[in-house]
Amino acid sequence: MRLLHTMLRVGDLDRSITFYTDVMGMQLLRKHDNEEYQYSLAFVGYQPESEGAVIELTYNWGTSEYDLGTGYGHIALEVDNAAEACDRIRNNGGNVTREAGPVKGGSTIIAFVEDPDGYKIELIEKGHDNSKL
Repeated sequence: MRLLHTMLRVGDLDRSITFYTDVMGMQLLRKHDNEEYQYSLAFVGYQPESEGAVIELTYNWGTSEYDLGTGYGHIALEVDNAAEACDRIRNNGGNVTREAGPVKGGSTIIAFVEDPDGYKIELIEKGHDNSKL
């Protein structure tokens, strides 16, 4: 078995695709509209689906926002340098919600950004033992 994707419901598919591709540096891997059931899917990632996990963006036509609830946490991405990633994301119009710095009670450097729908994305700086987060 392997992890294939994480699905996020989004309120504006084009806005979300722009965020994940232009701001986060992912590629749009594929997109599909389902006329009969009125939803659209877009798959984004850093590598082909055959090589690693991706994010499935699901837009249910006519739904512009969702209550994220208290159960969702975040998506984690490894970056070479968290501070530089925050600068790049901010300069491309992204929202940095926690600047790069050590995790509470540890030394791993992390940061957080937020996508247009409010989903949190943790940036974990490469080179640390991430099993101790």
